[in-house]
Amino acid sequence: MIAVIQRVLEASVTIEGKQYSKIGKGLLVLLGVGQSDTSEDVDWLAKKLVNMRIFEDEEGKMNRSLIDAQGELLVVSQFTLHASTKKGNRPSFIEAAPPDLAIPLYESFVAQCAALMAKEVKTGVFGADMKVALVNDGPVTIIVDTKNKR
Repeated sequence: MIAVIQRVLEASVTIEGKQYSKIGKGLLVLLGVGQSDTSEDVDWLAKKLVNMRIFEDEEGKMNRSLIDAQGELLVVSQFTLHASTKKGNRPSFIEAAPPDLAIPLYESFVAQCAALMAKEVKTGVFGADMKVALVNDGPVTIIVDTKNKR
């Protein structure tokens, strides 16, 4: 799984001209599920995400987690994170998981995060044409790939 984690002041998802989800201060996560991803990747990434200390404490240092900051979470599926650009100019998405594998892992990730945070996690709609808006705070943007966890 690849996650692009963005600390935001606000973020939203619009589908067909209607706002579907919106959060205030927290994290927007673009999540790409790969062919070889498993429930172990879901568990590891969910724990890593909600405990990652990227929110400022009283001294202005990034020392607080999403849980500590009582932030909100918006998770949007994005298979294009698995694009291969090694050959030619047209990206290949062969490493992205097909929907029958990706959807259960995506939904499991959202559920795990909600359980760990003890609050609702907002989402987009898997496979939909979404317009994602955000105000990046910092800016703070971190990329995590579960294949590089060791």
